[in-house]
Amino acid sequence: MHTNRKAQFNLLLFLSLLIAILGSCDHQQKKQEKAKNASADDPLEILMHGNSHFAELKPEHPDEDLNRLKEVSKDQHPIAVIVSCSDSRVSPELIFDQGIGDLFVIRTAGNIIGNLELGSIEYAVEHLGVKLIVVLGHESCGAVQAYLKGGDAPGHIRDIVDSLKEESEIQNTALNDQNRLDKCVIANIIHGVNKIENQDGIVHEKILKKELQVIGARYDLENYKVQIVKQ
Repeated sequence: MHTNRKAQFNLLLFLSLLIAILGSCDHQQKKQEKAKNASADDPLEILMHGNSHFAELKPEHPDEDLNRLKEVSKDQHPIAVIVSCSDSRVSPELIFDQGIGDLFVIRTAGNIIGNLELGSIEYAVEHLGVKLIVVLGHESCGAVQAYLKGGDAPGHIRDIVDSLKEESEIQNTALNDQNRLDKCVIANIIHGVNKIENQDGIVHEKILKKELQVIGARYDLENYKVQIVKQ
């Protein structure tokens, strides 16, 4: 008799735990869906909402299950273009807590934007209907450090440094500023935004019609937060 009661108690305990776990999973899924649906027309809000999760070390890792993989195998509808540095510590999908098919990412050292990058941006805007472009720089960018160091950079790294040298936004930073590295990082981000906004054609037309937004943002390696520096 005692054994039966103990078995019944264990069964009830197991069922209670199972219900709690399933309830928690369901709550989490509804929370994710609510957050996304509430901000369906504001991709920037979705990104910043995701970054807050990442910065708090509580990422939700959305859009990574089998259903999502099957869904995007047929078509893609990213919510934003992210032009970011190639730095291994700056992964847009992780920083913004997004999943497969959510972001159209273009990465170069120093988030440098040339004709190939502009073509990729235009493709995302024209063919994928993206309504937000984020130029994402970051604290202590190695490319900007190489520019500030001066001297002759080896190989094709020289092309990156030369590109930064030509940016008027960086040229306008004070030479004696103690925070010149970060000022140049921000100036480089702003240069990227200006370059995208001032291009003739597809992107410019969308901006004029207010169908496309271009912003600049800086990722902090210390607190894991993304800060808008130009909007």
